[in-house]
Amino acid sequence: MHLNIPLSTTSKHKTFISFHHADDEKRHKFEKEFSQQFDGFVSRSVQDGDIDPNKKTDDIRRIIREKFIKDATVTVVLIGQGTWRRKHVDWEIASSIRNTKNNPRTGLIGILLPSYSASGSSLKKTVDGRKFYNPHTIPPRLYDNVECGFAKIYSWPRSGDELRQWIHDAYLKRDDKTCLPTNRRDSFASNRSEFQKQWQP
Repeated sequence: MHLNIPLSTTSKHKTFISFHHADDEKRHKFEKEFSQQFDGFVSRSVQDGDIDPNKKTDDIRRIIREKFIKDATVTVVLIGQGTWRRKHVDWEIASSIRNTKNNPRTGLIGILLPSYSASGSSLKKTVDGRKFYNPHTIPPRLYDNVECGFAKIYSWPRSGDELRQWIHDAYLKRDDKTCLPTNRRDSFASNRSEFQKQWQP
């Protein structure tokens, strides 16, 4: 017999929020509105001056994983108009999906902020089907992982239960040996120019 299990019984997971600091107010709203859906936040995102950008890529990823994202099991990227340009967001995604002995990779999802708008000829729908996005105005490394099947992009959640389900699905995906994340892209050395409307494939 099939039983309908309420989404509210889905496990909670400790979550790292990656975001552009220009969207800090929206990040606070996200945490406040949906705080009951998480087993705590790991909210200390990387800021200018926290890490020497001249360090080797592996060292940067290790520092972020051990110092900023430690203990998180899922990373949520809040996507606004300029999020894709930020080096710290790129570094955080790269560090999140890096699997090490002391810090296993996290699951990964992107959520479009209500303020995000898309234009262009090759738009894609979010997994929940409620919004379109331009693949080249979301963080490139996140999109790589959407393409390989490891990550998903959603619109703003309609309920806490819905968000909790998305996060739980990402948590399960992190250990799926048939769908590993991709981290081949070179790390951002600096933020992309504000005049650059989208990244180039």
